[in-house]
Order: sequence, then structure tokens, then C-alpha cells
Amino acid sequence: MSLIRRNKKGSDSIVQNSNQWEILNSEGDQVTRSDIDFTQIKVPQLSPEEMQETASEVVPDNEEAKTSTTDENVDKKLRKPWIKRFDAYIMKKFLGTFFFIILLLFAIIVMFDINEKLDAMLAAPLKETVFKYFLNFIPYFMNQFAPLFVFISVIYFTSKMADHSEIIAILSSGISFKRLTVPYLVSATIIALITLILALYIIPPANVKRIEYTNQWVKNKRVDYGDNIQLQIRPGVMVFMARYDNISRHGSRISIDEYDGNILKTRLTAADANYDTLGRWKLMNYELRRFNGEKESLTKGQSMDTLLDFTPRDFLIAKNDQEMLTSPELRRYINEQKRRGVANIQQFEIEYEKRFAMTAAAFILTIIGLSLSSRKVRGGMGLNIGIGLLLSFSYILFMTVTQTFAVNGYTSPRVAMWIPNILYLIIAFILYRKASR
Repeated sequence: MSLIRRNKKGSDSIVQNSNQWEILNSEGDQVTRSDIDFTQIKVPQLSPEEMQETASEVVPDNEEAKTSTTDENVDKKLRKPWIKRFDAYIMKKFLGTFFFIILLLFAIIVMFDINEKLDAMLAAPLKETVFKYFLNFIPYFMNQFAPLFVFISVIYFTSKMADHSEIIAILSSGISFKRLTVPYLVSATIIALITLILALYIIPPANVKRIEYTNQWVKNKRVDYGDNIQLQIRPGVMVFMARYDNISRHGSRISIDEYDGNILKTRLTAADANYDTLGRWKLMNYELRRFNGEKESLTKGQSMDTLLDFTPRDFLIAKNDQEMLTSPELRRYINEQKRRGVANIQQFEIEYEKRFAMTAAAFILTIIGLSLSSRKVRGGMGLNIGIGLLLSFSYILFMTVTQTFAVNGYTSPRVAMWIPNILYLIIAFILYRKASR
């Protein structure tokens, strides 16, 4: 008599040999002896209905394993957070340090600013000083030095983490240096978006009120007079004005010439010109000459209302006028002035390119700061902060120098604003490769 038990790998045979039972595996090379009488084992009897019900509940081992594995994978995907705990930790430190440094340095700058403008602020109403000047000075100050604040923030909190061996612990847990960079870049992106929106749309209207306050109470930098003004109001039409006073809105000795190619067609001259609030120019004591080959006709009059397509703003350009235009307005103004042949618009072009270049600087200086301060050094945080301040101030100084090149016409404003970014991008790449090793 023999009993056979089936399993996945094969079958084991149970045979009776004299008074003992022998259990043979499927290969027959292993024998296990037992004194148990297997013939006395009672197997429970199941009805066909119970057998069918039991069979329907049985799941094959391989199918069960597949189902279990699939469920585990789905659960893992569902439970997998988009932001890891160390990502949130670094982003919290980055953004928190950034805004804390802004508040700290803003308090210091405000103290120096009040000390410098104390007489003017005592003369001005307190309401205007607080709401018209300082309230609009906050976003201007934040955006002006945002790259510097980003760099100092990264250097400070990363050096502190490295000094406490937190960076070593993160890298030892299996996280690569490249993965460690991700929360830094996400934080830099948040700051870059904030500064870009501020620079493009929010700060220019705020600068209008701030500059009005300084012109009224501190020092008037508004340009109210112009001499020997010449510009092209449309293709083939040139305007010359000997002098214009924006306070009285009065101009003298104006001449408007219209050309057809190189041929002069008409010349309108006037002794005086007044500009009204509706954007109209009224000419006084005018003479209109029309040329047709060798023939000339002359028309004189006491006054003439015109709709000349130019305003005093087109030729009376103050130092800070470019800061009061949003980027779409700035782009339209630059294109219009180029069409009119105005030459002194370099500051407007520099301001337009600077807004985008300063935004990109947040990413470059973040990488440099991380690469410099991610390792624990003997000098502690002081050495890293000193190197960081040196690099950040050198960046601002280098950008100031390239602005001078653009103003003097040695290079275009776009090239001048992006040269510092390109140079420091190379430095960032070298330092990052060295730090990641």
C-alpha cells in the first residue's frame, strides 16, 4: 500500500516496509522512516456541494502572489508623497531664511534711509512718508537685492546644516547630491517667480508714487526743460524745437518738416507751441510752406490746432523714468522711441533686460551657494559666508560695470545684462561638479 502527496515540486511517496513506513521524495534519493500508521488517518468526507464551494474559494499560489504584488505596488504609488520629508525641511529653511534676511536687512536699510532723509521726512506729512514712500519702497528694495538675499540664505542655512552633519546624514541615507539639489531649485523657482511678477507688473506702479514723493520732498530729479529737441514722429516727418518748458507747457521756435524720400514736401514753422492736457499742440504765429518742384506756396496764421503724434514724455527723459513702466509698457516705449529715432534710450533697454537677467540669477547663485557650503569645513560658517558675500558683491559689481558698457555704446543692453549670468553659470557648473564628487 502506498499514499502519495502532491506538491508544487513533484510528489513524495509513502510506502509500507514491514512494520514501518518510508517516505520517499520524487527523486527517490532521500528516505524518511516513521512509526506512524498512515492507514489509521481519517480523511474527512466532503459532499460535492461543499467541494465545489471550497474549490471556488481557492486561488492558485501564483495568481495570489501576482494579485498581492499588484495591490502592494498600487498602495505604494498611492502612498508615495510628491514632496519628501527632507524636501519640505530644506524648502522651509530656504524660504524662511530668505524672508528673515529680507526683514533684517530692510530694518537696517530703513534706519540709514531715515537718517539720510530726516529733514525731508520731518517736513513731509507722516501719512505720505509711511504709505506713499516706505510701503512702496519694500517691494522695490526686495526685488533690487533679491539675488544677494538668495545667495546669503543658501550659504547660511546650508553651512549650518553641514556643520550639524545633516548634509552627511542625508547623503548617507542613499540620496544623491543631484537629488539633494531638487528642493533648492524648487525654492529658487518660487523666489524667481515672485521677483519676476514684482518686477514686471507690481513694482513699476509702486515706483511712480515713491519717485513722486522723493521729487516733491527729497530732491527733484524730474526733467522739466529741454533744449534743441529733435525727433521723428513718424516715417518722413521730423520735429525740431529750440526749447520746451514742461511746467508752463510752452515751446518756442518749432519746425515740422515732411519728406518724401530725400525731397522736402512741407515745412511748418511757429514761434510758439503750447501743449494742453488733451494731448494737442497749438501753434502760434505759424507759417506753412509747401514745395512742388520749383514752386512754393506760403500760408500764414495766428494759431493752429494740431494732433501731432508726440508728447513731452518722449523727449523729456528723467533718470528714473524707466523704473515707472511695466514691462509691456517698457517694450512698447522702446519700440516707439526707436521708430522715432530717439538715441538716449539705453537706460530703458537696460532696465527691460535687467528684470529677466536678475530673475535667472536666483538659480545660478543658488547652485553656487549649495556647492560652496554643502561640505563641513574647519573654519565653520564664517568662512562660507565670507566667500558667499565676496561672490555676491562681485556679481553686483560686475553687472554695474557691464551696464556702463551698454550706456556708453560698447555693447548691446542684452549682452551687457547677460554677461555676468553666463560667467557665473560657468563658475556654478565647475563648483557643482566638484561638490557632487
